[in-house]
Amino acid sequence: MCLAVPGKVIQVDGKAGKVDFLGVQRQVQLDLVPEAVAGDWVLVHAGFAIHRIDEEEARETLALLRKLEAETEGGG
Repeated sequence: MCLAVPGKVIQVDGKAGKVDFLGVQRQVQLDLVPEAVAGDWVLVHAGFAIHRIDEEEARETLALLRKLEAETEGGG
């Protein structure tokens, strides 16, 4: 199973950009979403932004990931 994680584009530099994942910033390839600009939310898989999403969808996905993490750490 593959997992794409939402992040917010902080800076665009050509076909790459800096994306913030809850305070952790990583360099990400933007080849597949060339229309992405700073402030956009994107889904990232294996270092590539694969899709632009709206902020509400990003926040819902992050909430679900946090819930899953809490349940996993709590044993169920």
